[in-house]
Amino acid sequence: MKKMMVWMSLLVMAGGAFAQDAAAAGAALTTENATLWQLIKTGGVTMFPLGILSFAMVTFIIQNFISLKEKTLLHTEMIPELVDMMLQKKVKDALIYCRKRPSMFTNTFAAGLERCIKGDVNFTKVHEAVEEASVEQTTLLMKPIDYLSIIGATSPMLGLLGTVMGMIKAFQTMGSQGMGKPEVLAGNIGEALITTATGLIIAIPAMAFYFYFKKRFDKTLATLGRNLGYLFDALETGEKPLTFMDVEALETLED
Repeated sequence: MKKMMVWMSLLVMAGGAFAQDAAAAGAALTTENATLWQLIKTGGVTMFPLGILSFAMVTFIIQNFISLKEKTLLHTEMIPELVDMMLQKKVKDALIYCRKRPSMFTNTFAAGLERCIKGDVNFTKVHEAVEEASVEQTTLLMKPIDYLSIIGATSPMLGLLGTVMGMIKAFQTMGSQGMGKPEVLAGNIGEALITTATGLIIAIPAMAFYFYFKKRFDKTLATLGRNLGYLFDALETGEKPLTFMDVEALETLED
């Protein structure tokens, strides 16, 4: 608790100093080309949370690129071996195989295999177990994607808050000092405009990547359901799925 109070005090002090520098930075904007640090100082205290959101956005984008690779989630190279196990009714071996290689595909498949270990197999319950595990895995993997949506929705509101704060300061300056010090007024207006622009700059790529990753993950889920269907059909019917038959085998089947 004491550490939290210390950090809050430091943030308040930093915010006060940051706000005091905003007017001076606004004056610099009117006389010379602005540097990045001057733009940040002109934006006022709302640039702190916007900076945190921008860092979080980049972090989640990188994390999603790494964790949502189809190869990592589906492990399609395992399917032929697992199909053979299903044809031979080696459910226990398949379960051990999946437990040793955890991933979205193997975790979901293992949940269904657990219902096939003892006694007669009720495939209705197997499919229910697979659906439950699929929802669990989806919820876990969708979190970093949903965070991008939250950032995309929150950053424009923070930018709007900075805009309102800047305009309030501008009107207060006009009411107390008139138009005699345009450099002070410029700092207040600069705070209003820069925070809005910053919020939008963060929100646009955040939402773009949110929809990109969501569509990509939906495609992965569809492929997962199809692959699991192949495996449990092989277990239920004892026949190799047509997808895994070569052309010669298919021609023989047709005859």
